[in-house]
Amino acid sequence: MILGIDTSLGTSAAVVERDGVVRAEASSPDPLGHAEVIGLLLEAVLTEAAFGPIGATSAATEVELTHVAAGMGPGPFTGLRVGIAAARAFALGRDIPVVAVPSHAAAALSVLLADPFARVPRFAVVTDARRREFAYSVYDGLDDDGLPRCVAGPALAPRDAVDERLRELGAERRDVATVSAAMIALAAARAVAAGRELADASPLYLRAPDVTMPSGPKRVGT
Repeated sequence: MILGIDTSLGTSAAVVERDGVVRAEASSPDPLGHAEVIGLLLEAVLTEAAFGPIGATSAATEVELTHVAAGMGPGPFTGLRVGIAAARAFALGRDIPVVAVPSHAAAALSVLLADPFARVPRFAVVTDARRREFAYSVYDGLDDDGLPRCVAGPALAPRDAVDERLRELGAERRDVATVSAAMIALAAARAVAAGRELADASPLYLRAPDVTMPSGPKRVGT
């Protein structure tokens, strides 16, 4: 059973069984309040996974988490690190591994599983990178492990240039406003089953943070 966490856009958490059954999922669309809601969402999904939805009368079931799946972006520096830090702290407390998942791959999995029998043409997951830019990753179907096949990206493009860039890549545009933590967890489950790594431990920040270390001591006048 896998706990999925993503804060690349809004904030989302989910508990998913290895076969893809979603035990619980909760999210907040606020792109700025990650730190304020992440703890509440984790409490909500863990409680629902054990006891069922609010009002359910079924007996509690054991929630034996084996992995924590962290959405690694692309995303803004401040928001993205909240989810990654929460995933790492939770995994450390439970002594279980963290599985890194590109957030765009989870969004692509949502697109490809919406109608698993349809042939989805090559498409691009496009997310708002702010500062008049979009982030995009191009996918072409599922591979043999049931994971989205990334053929380009992630990359940044100016708002007025992204459509031309995608035409050059032969990809349909799919704008994404939220990333499902359930899809983060499902991608992680498929990667673990296949013995694969989808991303390394480095967050996929859209750009370097604005705050930098000073280059040297300031000169003080007398």
